[in-house]
Amino acid sequence: MARKRTKKATKSSRLVWLFLVMAIAALAIGIWVIREKHKMQLAEAAIYKAFGIDMPRDFSIHGIDVSAHQNTIAWKKVKAMNINHIRMHFAILKATEGLGNTDKKYTINRLQAKQNGLVVGAYHFFLCTKSGAIQARNFIANARLASGDLPPVVDIEQLYGVPPETMRKRLQECLTILEAHYKTKPILYTYVDFYEKYLQSQFADYPLWIAHYLEQNQPRISKPWLFWQHSERGHINGITTYVDCNVFNGNASDFQEILLP
Repeated sequence: MARKRTKKATKSSRLVWLFLVMAIAALAIGIWVIREKHKMQLAEAAIYKAFGIDMPRDFSIHGIDVSAHQNTIAWKKVKAMNINHIRMHFAILKATEGLGNTDKKYTINRLQAKQNGLVVGAYHFFLCTKSGAIQARNFIANARLASGDLPPVVDIEQLYGVPPETMRKRLQECLTILEAHYKTKPILYTYVDFYEKYLQSQFADYPLWIAHYLEQNQPRISKPWLFWQHSERGHINGITTYVDCNVFNGNASDFQEILLP
């Protein structure tokens, strides 16, 4: 008889623990939902009178690049912003980093940016300390680029102590695999100094997205460029943080030609 009571007590204890676990899980989900709603309310309330920076003249196609650092984004506000006939046409989203990391906001940013009519792209943050081939496969597995999207982007900014020749070998591995998969040359993102010091001799054939700040009308680089990240401190409606702002070097027809078929 004692054993039977012990079994009943054990079963009852398990039910109590199961109930507690489910209650804690429900509470955690509830808190997460409340926090996400609050973040969206903050994003929707982020409305600016201007972009907060001098926007380059003589460019008709503007866009932003974002990652999880921008928190929750109210993409409807981003798309609707129009000041002096300048509005955002595209958004390039961080998708992956290194061998297996993914940006936690990529999926929702991609979905909502496309739903609100922006042309989207995706970039991989390249780590020179890791295999270029594995990094390329990480991007391919997670970026989900489709027809009408911008070509894949590889963001390379630092050596992290790696010899330049090793960096170039790994970067070339990554670019070669991406090009074979997407049937188009990936875009290289970097800063002017890094490009001129480490990349231009071997990677001149790749389209360039160049970062160069505090310049009024164009970046100071002799190499032809496709995109220019002219500021990292823009104000864009629907985003509570500073935002990287970019322009495309061409007209609407040129822009359509670079999109994935």
